[in-house]
Amino acid sequence: MPTCFVHTLPYRADPSFYFSAVCRAPGAVLLDSGRPAAQRGRYDLISAWPLAELSASADESANEFLQRLREGLSTLGAADAPAGCPLPFTGGLIGYLAYDFGRRLETLPEQAFDDLGLGDARLGLYAWAMISDHQLGTSQLMFHPALAVAEQARLLALFGAINAEPAQPFKLLETFQADLDETAYRQAFERIQAYIQAGDCYQVNFAQRFRARYQGDPWTAYRALRAACPTPFAGYQALPDNSAIISLSPERFLRLSQGQVETRPIKGTRPRADDPVEDVAQANALLSSLKDRAENLMIVDLLRNDLGRSCQIGSVRVPELFALESYPNVHHLVSAVTGELAKGKDALDLIAGSFPGGSITGAPKIRAMQIIDELEPTRRALYCGSLLYLDVRGEMDSSIAIRSLLAKDGQLSCWGGGGIVADSNWLAEYQESLTKVKVLLETLERFCD
Repeated sequence: MPTCFVHTLPYRADPSFYFSAVCRAPGAVLLDSGRPAAQRGRYDLISAWPLAELSASADESANEFLQRLREGLSTLGAADAPAGCPLPFTGGLIGYLAYDFGRRLETLPEQAFDDLGLGDARLGLYAWAMISDHQLGTSQLMFHPALAVAEQARLLALFGAINAEPAQPFKLLETFQADLDETAYRQAFERIQAYIQAGDCYQVNFAQRFRARYQGDPWTAYRALRAACPTPFAGYQALPDNSAIISLSPERFLRLSQGQVETRPIKGTRPRADDPVEDVAQANALLSSLKDRAENLMIVDLLRNDLGRSCQIGSVRVPELFALESYPNVHHLVSAVTGELAKGKDALDLIAGSFPGGSITGAPKIRAMQIIDELEPTRRALYCGSLLYLDVRGEMDSSIAIRSLLAKDGQLSCWGGGGIVADSNWLAEYQESLTKVKVLLETLERFCD
């Protein structure tokens, strides 16, 4: 198998320095593990100037689009990492799948209004990447063998002579406003409770949207958010017309490495407290909450079923159940579900059988998605979709795009939500949806005039 060429650069724990060289380039993308503050992620990936961009067309089915992604990978060609040089990515696809890509996989109603007009999927085919490995303390340029020698030389010169530039202007023109008031939220909550009592579903993940107008460079906004809330599955993807995806996600969706599959659903949240004693009490309350454990277990069971569609029979396991993960603004209850990919299946089969993630839909998944479409007035666009990479070897990692914003057409959109079950309290759920995004909204509101 052909081997990638790797060039070593000075190690940087924060990817902002290297990304500044390409942040305004076509197809610029950063998958960010949140180092040095966040500790769970290992790699940062940076790239730009894709060889091709693949977007889902209006009348294209999910399977047709996924097959085009396979063909794109095949066009680039196989390549391996050099011996003794672990690389998560050796060239391939990086980009997003919006939550509404799920409409191409399942039959759903068309009630929610698509007012943002974000495409259901946009992935670039990249023949190079700047990769930082925080376990080994390395930063390296990776070049796929298909990349032209002249382009390799240009990139070597670019990253070898980066000059730190001042942040570009960014300002919020108003504070964030919620699309739903408390009364509308409570009415939707009560409708979900009626569905649960009727036996339609066990859990529905209901979200509300917050919006504000902005001017300037979304990359400046991302850097401020990263400083305030570093997370292991963060990311930034430049879109046409100065639009961007800004994600501070703490949640892995699907990881595939050497045939081993892992998903890490988050279900269960408590706010952090400034007082250390109270903060520990909040964490302990979450760990001992029967409601939150039951909610988490529902999603674990759903994901065991989803992974079972693409994994070898009998290989699906739950090695971690109800673990505590803490972030600057919240404590979370997290579990892990693993499996071994079945023969004849690939990463895109895994996505087709599992997308969107069960932790942000509810159970049963399809009925929950139908209820979401009925009760959320607008489509989710990026929110609860996924940022991902998939390389030519079949290696993949992906996030659930929660704690994420879409900067588009002069408007920033942000969503907060949570799982509603039979014993949920509407006011507590409403407050949780605010708590999850409070640090994001307040950080950006410091840029208000």
